[in-house]
Amino acid sequence: MTLSPPVALEPLYALSDQALQERIAQAKAQLAERCVILGHHYQREEVYHFADLTGDSLKLSRLASQRTEAEYIIFCGVHFMAEVADILSSPAQTVILPDLAAGCSMADMADLPHVEQAWQALGQVLDCDQVITPLTYVNSTADLKAFCGEHGGSVCTSSNAEKMLQWAFAQREKVLFFPDQHLGRNSSHRLGVPLEEMVLWQPSLPNGGLSEAEIRKARVILWDGYCSVHTMFQPAHVALFRQRLPGIQVIVHPECSFEVCQLADDRGSTEQIQARVRAAPSGSKWAIGTELNLVNRLKKEMPDKEIHFLCPTVCLCSTMFRIDLAHLCWVLENLLHGQVINRIKVPEREAASARIALQRMLNVV
Repeated sequence: MTLSPPVALEPLYALSDQALQERIAQAKAQLAERCVILGHHYQREEVYHFADLTGDSLKLSRLASQRTEAEYIIFCGVHFMAEVADILSSPAQTVILPDLAAGCSMADMADLPHVEQAWQALGQVLDCDQVITPLTYVNSTADLKAFCGEHGGSVCTSSNAEKMLQWAFAQREKVLFFPDQHLGRNSSHRLGVPLEEMVLWQPSLPNGGLSEAEIRKARVILWDGYCSVHTMFQPAHVALFRQRLPGIQVIVHPECSFEVCQLADDRGSTEQIQARVRAAPSGSKWAIGTELNLVNRLKKEMPDKEIHFLCPTVCLCSTMFRIDLAHLCWVLENLLHGQVINRIKVPEREAASARIALQRMLNVV
């Protein structure tokens, strides 16, 4: 079969949003069930509008893998999300990320060479494979999930981190948690682990900046990583809303700092935050500490409730924001021309080990 010349991206930026939306709708209709578009909760609204399935990253990957009629999975999210979709989907399905520059700064804070170095350094103090369970947040690269699969560890999400930490402690006495220190700290504390039994591993320092005594005492070794969006929320923001709007309820994502989570009324994943606010009575007041696009969507959906964004400044996932109408149109129209643009393919050996880690989680939750 002779392939048509690929559709170029640059000319699409000369089009209006309306023109792009019309072309996306046409391409989507022509592809029909051959293609499924996934939209993460943090995605910009005009792109989110075209999603066939919406949700958090793992939920979307699992749902897409069940759409066996879909040859193409277009993930409007970030790179690690598309990797998970590829790991969980069938060999007959092709995963596409509209813009390869849509990454995750938190995921980039832990890479395989540094994690392997940390494992080796910890091995000078402890028998890692007997004492430490590695647990990676789903917001990580596929090779780190594979590392966990190969070392008896697993994966967690923001909604099941506590349950997976319990599982990890049942395997071995200590946990190496990466890449998000805040999710690890908040979840471990909820399980009763005191702060003095958690240490921060700083990969740029010898032995992570820890003494042998600190390593031996710790139950949880937290990687020095964080979400640039959720660390923008500060205790002062919580205090300000409580002062201005008595009776307001503050709910935040567990990627927020320990201090902010302690001050909030509740915390939860994107799915949990939405469920809690939707179930609240009309007239209730909320200050929400998570990504701006999600909060704005909830405000529009529930005008009968007073919903505020917890941070006074604009705070959105800038890397996910890279996926725009032009990129979505570009990959869709190229599919119509027989061209696959920006395919995400995890090497099978790596995918197999990552799949083991993911399956351990799915067996628990």
